[in-house]
Amino acid sequence: MSVTHSQRSDDEILANLGYKPELKRSWSGFSNFAISFSVISILSGPFISFFIGWNNGGPAAISWGWPIVCALILVVGLCMGELVSAMPTSGGMYYWAAKLGSLRSSYFTGWLDFLGLLAIVAAVSYGCATFIDLTLSSFSEAWAADYSLTRVFLIFIGVLLVVTLLSIFSSHLLAIFNNISVWWHVIGTVAIIAIIIFLPERHASMADVFTQRINNSGWFDGETTGMGFIFLVLPLAVVLPQFTVTGYDASCHMSEETKGASNSAANGIWQAILYSAIGGWILLLGILFAVQDADAVTASGGSVVTVLNQALSGPWVSTVLVISTVGQCFCAMACMTSTTRMLFAFSRDGAVPGARLWTRLNKSGVPLYSVALVAGLAIVLTLPALVEVDINGAPVPVAFNAVVSIGVVGLYLAFVIPIYQRLRKGSAFQRGSWHLGRNYKWLGTIAVAEIAVTTVIALLPTSPLGAPWNPDFEWKYFNYTPLVVGGALLVLWLAWELRVKHSYTGPRHTVDLPAGLTSADELEIEFEEHHPGHHHHGHHVAGVEHAEQPSPARIGD
Repeated sequence: MSVTHSQRSDDEILANLGYKPELKRSWSGFSNFAISFSVISILSGPFISFFIGWNNGGPAAISWGWPIVCALILVVGLCMGELVSAMPTSGGMYYWAAKLGSLRSSYFTGWLDFLGLLAIVAAVSYGCATFIDLTLSSFSEAWAADYSLTRVFLIFIGVLLVVTLLSIFSSHLLAIFNNISVWWHVIGTVAIIAIIIFLPERHASMADVFTQRINNSGWFDGETTGMGFIFLVLPLAVVLPQFTVTGYDASCHMSEETKGASNSAANGIWQAILYSAIGGWILLLGILFAVQDADAVTASGGSVVTVLNQALSGPWVSTVLVISTVGQCFCAMACMTSTTRMLFAFSRDGAVPGARLWTRLNKSGVPLYSVALVAGLAIVLTLPALVEVDINGAPVPVAFNAVVSIGVVGLYLAFVIPIYQRLRKGSAFQRGSWHLGRNYKWLGTIAVAEIAVTTVIALLPTSPLGAPWNPDFEWKYFNYTPLVVGGALLVLWLAWELRVKHSYTGPRHTVDLPAGLTSADELEIEFEEHHPGHHHHGHHVAGVEHAEQPSPARIGD
């Protein structure tokens, strides 16, 4: 009788994938959910990228766009869940691409994933620094009067330093932090919603929240009708939910440190997306209903702090900012953890220059040098944020926009490659204990289409002054996402053609096999011979089919 993932220990599943356990498996299923929930962070994305939705469509774009886009992202998450259940390894997407497609697709997937994760670390940490500065300004007029981009950037470096130090203590400590983070996010979000519902003297109308359109992008002279608004300005608002509800691949990257990973990581993904989508929508609606003067919000560049200052007295504004900022600190730490585990796995398989350094673990079982590298690269990627930019007289962080877009493009391209490969595999795909049944066909097709559209949107110029064909074009307005992503792809292609295709062998076997065995597959066969008669009873999650599996999930056959 065959053995499925759910009857085998985590280490036996990992051995079948070719790896010996090196990272400490101290995370519960809740901790695995917690890191994706913390990376998504509805106390981070809706606050630090609110202006993107406001300037590119206004309240209508936010109130309707958020649930529609989040529903599509949930479909992507379900497809990811099926893949991680079959192959629960820290490498995640690049490992799946190697087993479902080719070594070349694995190499490109891994680097796109790393670029996306790195940009998310940079964007969240910079957003956190911005909110630390805003919070201090709410307590001190002298601090507020001395604002500068340089000061924010120094705080950003400080955030990365603190996150780096906390990240190198222990994996178990990080799991505890993420568990605390979940409750901070839940209780904090409820508190903020209560504050912005009950304290303002008046609220915006239903029409204001669900039908009011704003074009503060600089495109088409502020027109809110016509084909240009619908097909260029409005789509840019998609970046708000697409940036916020991302990074849930953290559940995949932490799977080697999670107990019962085949089910826990898959559940962690879809639950983190669903709960964040619901909580984030309620929070954003609360903010939109708290708007007292839409014109003033527009004049400020779509600043969420302007909304809070209109609706609340000083102490309550400070309270909301403190809750959000602490949540963003938790988010930055979770992002760092996820990114360094992916870098560890990718280096373990020899795909990163200096691989031995990035896989070196300290006494706490944490990849110390990987953490330091990610922090340093995040600072370099965010350097353009030091350039001051005004659009329509309001300060708009164009460079921050670009870092956000790089995160979205890098991560979602890394997601779509194995999802598309799984679609092509069809019934030949060896499923794990958590799977989509026949639904994989239509869900996978929707996921591929969603990612294709949002990738194009994230590459668009966010301002007419940043459009290369505009005679008034200036580099400081440019969305440098196409340059970073395109440049990275060009370098990767050259590296692949000149050297890597001769040296990269894909996921390596690091497992210590018993005497007489020559492959991880033989280890599974031996396990079956010594554990006959196991039966598997399927799981049912969120209406997704989890049927009985008659054959083992033999990856790579």
